[in-house]
Amino acid sequence: MKPTVIDLFCGAGGFSRGFKEAGFNIVLAIDNDPACGKAFKINFPNAVVLVEDIKDVTSSDITYHTRNYDIVIGSPPCEPFTGANPKREVDPIDRLYKDPMGKLTLEFIRLVGELKPRIFVMENVPAILEEPIKKSLINEFKSVGYNQIYFNVLNAENYGTPSKRKRVFISNVPINPRPINKVVVVAEALKDLPPPYESTIPNHEFVPISEKKLRRISRVRHGKAAYYYYGSSKLLPNFVKLKPYEVAPTVLGSSRFIHPFENRLLTVREQARLMGYPDDHIFFGGRDQQFNQVGESVPPPLSYAIAKFLMEKILM
Repeated sequence: MKPTVIDLFCGAGGFSRGFKEAGFNIVLAIDNDPACGKAFKINFPNAVVLVEDIKDVTSSDITYHTRNYDIVIGSPPCEPFTGANPKREVDPIDRLYKDPMGKLTLEFIRLVGELKPRIFVMENVPAILEEPIKKSLINEFKSVGYNQIYFNVLNAENYGTPSKRKRVFISNVPINPRPINKVVVVAEALKDLPPPYESTIPNHEFVPISEKKLRRISRVRHGKAAYYYYGSSKLLPNFVKLKPYEVAPTVLGSSRFIHPFENRLLTVREQARLMGYPDDHIFFGGRDQQFNQVGESVPPPLSYAIAKFLMEKILM
């Protein structure tokens, strides 16, 4: 029998996708966004999908649908912790205990404590490791019965993802998959996709922009940005023209990239390619919702590396 997975804060299913491809059975997922719930159900039709606020969900709500689960995975919102958020709380501890979105991390811990899975894996940005947040997370997991906590920091580009992404995977077991000996660059990731105005591939629709923005992006050089915005401590680029023969910058929900060879923005499908999604993985909702589902997810190649490691080293 395949080992089973519950996905909290599931989004459109990037984290689950890697586990599925590694041989796991995705049995249940939760997200409060109806568009994400619909996208997840389309991609994992056999899973139970609950479109609920996780604060209102208890373990009994989950075990009503399934008592068979080996691993609980999930990606609570990173906005309270990331340096890209100019409005994050100044005091780090307030990001976990005061910010309403930050407190959702505590809801993940609560449900893990109630469900008592053999393994849990919680993904977030490395900034969540800033003290005293890290110590608080250790204490919170201890309070629900998990005394040994590992902070596994991994780079997605080391596992075949065509974009940079450094993330921490907090777990009760060490996670250290071997990097693959292949770097996937932008041109390789985007090759063989037809022009968006000639395509029937899902989520590969042309992204309209104003004439003013079109003129601006036409003058941007490779690796440079048309616009910048303030993060918590520095300017951050947007509308970056991709270098075709390098790995792409980190994909965010707010990211918009300029095609390396054409004067247009990438489509949702092209952006999904930069995150390692196969073309049969569907995103649902308005265009901005689709971009968010891509940019706020765990890249499937990285998820696959984690899942394969757990399957071979921990569960076998």
